[in-house]
Amino acid sequence: MREDRRKQAAVHIPPKPRESLEDRKLLDWPSREEMMQSESWRVLRISAEIVNGFQHLSDVYPAVAMFGSARTKLADNYYQAAAKTAELLGRAGFAIITGGGPGIMEACNKGARTAGALSIGCNIELPFEQEINRYIDKAMTFRYFFVRKLMFVKYAEAFVTFPGGFGTLDELFGALVLIQTKKISDFPVILFGSDYWSGMVQWLRDVVLKANNVVDEDVTNIHVVDEPEKVRDIILDYHAKALHNNELDRPAGMA
Repeated sequence: MREDRRKQAAVHIPPKPRESLEDRKLLDWPSREEMMQSESWRVLRISAEIVNGFQHLSDVYPAVAMFGSARTKLADNYYQAAAKTAELLGRAGFAIITGGGPGIMEACNKGARTAGALSIGCNIELPFEQEINRYIDKAMTFRYFFVRKLMFVKYAEAFVTFPGGFGTLDELFGALVLIQTKKISDFPVILFGSDYWSGMVQWLRDVVLKANNVVDEDVTNIHVVDEPEKVRDIILDYHAKALHNNELDRPAGMA
């Protein structure tokens, strides 16, 4: 009987999702009444969120956006590597922008704080509460995913992606599409952890590239590395070349 109770106690019951998610309201099919009354006002709220983001982040430059799983624990090697990478970038003069949550995001904000660099968290309202980590100097919480994505791309000079799940992959491929279609200036996309990412990059080469669905340039823009120092060097090299070519009068995403 006691053993059964222990097993029952060990079962994780997720909290009930919140009902006030603006993203969900936006993407759900609206009723006629909502079409007539609320949809237009929602556009104004989206506009206000964009303006608010611009105002808070307009002085953030140069900066690097860093992504990765919120589930990564403190003892994980990738957590330590993320903190070290952010620290090196911070000491090189870059602000660090993350999603503001736990895991890899926390590690990157922690590394920025250690370096004395500006540590930024762009949090997102989720069905289950995600708290902003304690290593952030400038924090914002967004209702809409696409508005938050805009801030990452607009104010970052490079993307550094650590192992993560769907959210991490979404940010990664979103950036690659924008670079491929020349919607933003080219900037380095760096994947940290060859054990985690090499299979995906090889699949892009062996399957997607060979099917002529991308060109070689689309894949070679992706850097797979295993050392924090290598991340810093790639970004510094790009930064120096872009300055020389007068491409950094404004952040890379502002082409």
